[in-house]
Amino acid sequence: MAFQVVCISRTAAAGGEPLGQALAERLGFRYVDEEVIERGAERARITAEELASIERKPPVIKRVMDAIGLAPVDKNSMGGLVRRPMDFDYYAVRGLPPQIPSDHRMLIRQAIHDIAAEGRVVIVAHAASMALAARTDALRILVTASPEVRAARLDLKSSDEAKAVIARDDEGRRDYLQRFYEVPRELPTHYDLVLNTDKLTPDQVLAIVMSVAGAT
Repeated sequence: MAFQVVCISRTAAAGGEPLGQALAERLGFRYVDEEVIERGAERARITAEELASIERKPPVIKRVMDAIGLAPVDKNSMGGLVRRPMDFDYYAVRGLPPQIPSDHRMLIRQAIHDIAAEGRVVIVAHAASMALAARTDALRILVTASPEVRAARLDLKSSDEAKAVIARDDEGRRDYLQRFYEVPRELPTHYDLVLNTDKLTPDQVLAIVMSVAGAT
């Protein structure tokens, strides 16, 4: 079948963003990430920054990334997404209220639905796979890798520090899924396609996804 929407969920340093961007280009689809926040903010008549602070805590992310001083990585590697602090899903592991107001959850979910309704789009992050689970024209993908490989891709001076960053990000993903979608445990069956990038190259991953998403 022809998919009109591709949702890409990813763990840190697994290669989700580069895949999403490459896939959108190959399919001729629009690539969306932070636009979800902007759409939700428009509905609420607040700034995107205010709504983003509900979903995650940018100042916390920046402090962590500044403290560890991430080194540049090869832009062609699966670790390419670690160059920008906002590529990390530090969703209020500490610092945000334990419960997110339902109206804010609704805004983000509705923004995802609005964007999906326009069709021909690749949506990265915001757990779009959960929000759009009922859509038959949405291909839901999880891009992940082992914690050890992902930590190595951060290219930090201390392996313990890198492992801590990955563990914190994984904890943030679990917290986000629980708070926004009441998903206590992320499962492979939440997705149509699960890709482990421990050994697969970016080109191989793209080819696999294109064989499914590019089908007509």
